[in-house]
Amino acid sequence: MNIHILINILIKPFRKKKMALFLEIFNPQPTDKILDVGGTIFNWKLINYKNDVVLLNLSEPEQSVDGEMKNISYVRGDALSLAYEDNSFDICFSNSVIEHVGDFKDQQLFAKEISRVGKKLWLQTPARSFFFEPHYLTPFIHWLPKNFQKKIMKNFTLRGLITRPSKNQVEDFVNDIRLLTFKEIKNLFPGCLIKKERFLFMTKAYYVIRR
Repeated sequence: MNIHILINILIKPFRKKKMALFLEIFNPQPTDKILDVGGTIFNWKLINYKNDVVLLNLSEPEQSVDGEMKNISYVRGDALSLAYEDNSFDICFSNSVIEHVGDFKDQQLFAKEISRVGKKLWLQTPARSFFFEPHYLTPFIHWLPKNFQKKIMKNFTLRGLITRPSKNQVEDFVNDIRLLTFKEIKNLFPGCLIKKERFLFMTKAYYVIRR
C-alpha cells in the first residue's frame, strides 16, 4: 500500500473543509497575490482554485505543473529566510508546515518570516494536545519521549508497518516533527486570531488568522 495515497484519502475531507473555510474568511480576489509556504498543489486542486498562487519549497517539485492548474507556479526558497520584501503578498498561506521546520527557534523564524511577507496570514498546524498523531497515523505516540518514539515507530505505528523504514529513516522522521501547544502558537503569532478546529470534542488543529 502506498502511504501517500492512504494519507491523501484520509485527509481529503478535512483539507477540503479547511480550504472552504479559507475561502469563506478571506474571499481572495483575482488580483490578490498568494504565497503558499511549504505547500503543494493538492490543497488548491480540492477547491479548483483559479487565481494565481506561488508555491515555495526548499526543492523543486518532482512533477511539472498540472495542466489544469496553470495558475500555480513554483519557486525554490527557504521559509526561515524568505527572499521577499515586507508585505510582498496579499495573503501568506501555510498548511501543516511549521511543525516540520525544526526546533522552537526555527519555528519562531518561520512565524516571523511569513508574518512579515504577507499582509494577511493563514496558517494551520495539528494540535499537540489531540490524541491522534496524523503523521504516524497512530494515537498517543507523540506524547512519548523522542527516543522512545524512535524505538517503536517501525513496528508499533501504522505508518511504520506500511513503510518499513530503515533506522536512519526513523531517526529523520521522528526528528522532523515538533507539534505545537496552544500557548506556543499564541507566542509565535501575537495579535492574530487563533481558531481551534475541534473533532470528537477535542482540539484537533489550530488556525492562525490575520485579516
